[in-house]
Order: sequence, then C-alpha cells, then structure tokens
Amino acid sequence: MNDNRISGPERHVLCMKWGSKYGPEYVNRLHAMVRRHLRSAFRFVCLTDDPRGISPDVHCLPIPSLDLPPGIPERGWTKLVTFSADLHGLHGTALFLDLDVVIVGSLDAFFEYPGEFLIIHDYKRPWRVTGNSSVYRFELGSHPDVLAHFRAHNAQVRADFRNEQAYLSDFMHRQGRLAYWPAGWCPSFKYHSIPAWPSNYWRVPFVPDGARIVIFHGECNPPDALAGRRNRRWRFIRPAGWVAEHWRE
Repeated sequence: MNDNRISGPERHVLCMKWGSKYGPEYVNRLHAMVRRHLRSAFRFVCLTDDPRGISPDVHCLPIPSLDLPPGIPERGWTKLVTFSADLHGLHGTALFLDLDVVIVGSLDAFFEYPGEFLIIHDYKRPWRVTGNSSVYRFELGSHPDVLAHFRAHNAQVRADFRNEQAYLSDFMHRQGRLAYWPAGWCPSFKYHSIPAWPSNYWRVPFVPDGARIVIFHGECNPPDALAGRRNRRWRFIRPAGWVAEHWRE
C-alpha cells in the first residue's frame, strides 16, 4: 500500500466492502473516481474482510467488530463501526461513500460544507429526519457514543429502527448534530435520473443538474443502469451510457 499521509488536517475518503455482494472492482473504480474529482490531498481507506484484488493505492484495513449477535440481519449496521473511538489510529475528517455510487462532479465541497455531521436527506419523505447514508461526513473519533449506544442497546435499537441510517439520523438529530447536503448534490438514479413514464421508453436516463454523486439504491446499480436493466418487472429504462464515462478505473 502506498502511504498517502498529508500534512495539516487530514482528509480521508472511507468505503467498506464485506461479503461477496461487491467485488474489488467496485473499490478500485470508486478510488479512481475520487482521484479524478477531488483536488485536495486525501487518503482513500477501504475497511474490508477481503483485500484481494483491491488496488495497492487503496489503504485496506480490517473492519472492526460490530459485536452484533449471531443470526441478526445485517441491514448495513456494520457501517456504525466507522464511529469507533479509535478507527485504526486515523485522525481528521472522513467522507464515507457507498461502493455503488457514481461520482460525476467535484468532491471538494463535501469537505468544506459547514456542519458537524452531514448526510443525504430522505428522498421520498423529506418531512422525516432520516438520511441516506450512501454519503456522510464526520470527524473521526468524535462521535463514539453512536457506536457505544448501539452496542449497549442493540436489541432495542433494532426494534426501533429498520436499519443503521434510520438509527444514525435519529441519534445525530437528538444530539443536535444532524445536517444535510444541499438537495441537488446527491440525487437518486431511481428517482431523479430516469425519465418519467412514458418518455422512459425513448429518453435515456440523465445526470440531474447540479449532481456531484449519483446514488444507486433499490433495484438498480451502476452495471444495471449501463446495460439498461432494472430488477423489477414492468419498469423499463434505456442504457445510461454516461455511467461508463464516470464509473471506471
């Protein structure tokens, strides 16, 4: 691994890969997109249980134990370990990115936008505090109470919240730390890129104005979008050729 240590306040881009859902190419492409779209110095870190096939320019570190009881549905809870009091000795500002996002614009503002904890606001129910944790920013080691509370009360947390992003948003809101990215920065491919019916049959999915990171969630991921494929019946999309331009090493 190359040592990308920088002087002054450190900036980290974090991602996480565990299990077999995403291969190492997702990490490598995410790293390449960040490298193309972030002007300031940074360290790219992948928390993973299997570093095989990941570029040597990526700092691969083990995923800290979440201490979730055996047999419990994961539902993204593992992301909460990013809030460890000591995450492998890393210090500074961390921008967490899901593996299946597509970066289409500058990332520098994600480190500069004011706020203690920033996350994407819910797309369909903006009256709720819930965020989408595909993109969030925080200071490493500054919020260990997020993880400590989950570990101490995980049964109750799992009963009250469907997944980690609902818990995380509520916890940060109660602490007065929750803030959201500007609405246009992180659009949803599913909700904002696919033309409305029936024009989806002749118009291709597009990059929304002002987008910096396009979020893929639900039934469609970048390879599906590139191939014009959705995983739900009666939902048609044309191939989104622009994905190939950005989602590459």
